[in-house]
Amino acid sequence: MPDITQYTFSHKELATVLVRELGIKEGIWGLYVKFGVGATNAGPNETNLMPAAVVPVLSIGLQPFDKETNLSVDAAKVNSAT
Repeated sequence: MPDITQYTFSHKELATVLVRELGIKEGIWGLYVKFGVGATNAGPNETNLMPAAVVPVLSIGLQPFDKETNLSVDAAKVNSAT
């Protein structure tokens, strides 16, 4: 059997894991991603550059949502079995 090199999660799965880990028991919580924006000059070599945007992910977390979506989960449902 090959070695596992990656684990991937849907947005809802990741929200579920975070809600469980934090022990949140009520409310609807969804993913929050904070992006940064930077600029640089990039290209295949030093004589062929173009202005470019760099968009790093600064943080990932949870925030309250008004309703369940593909990004959010109901904490009462997530933690009802635990």
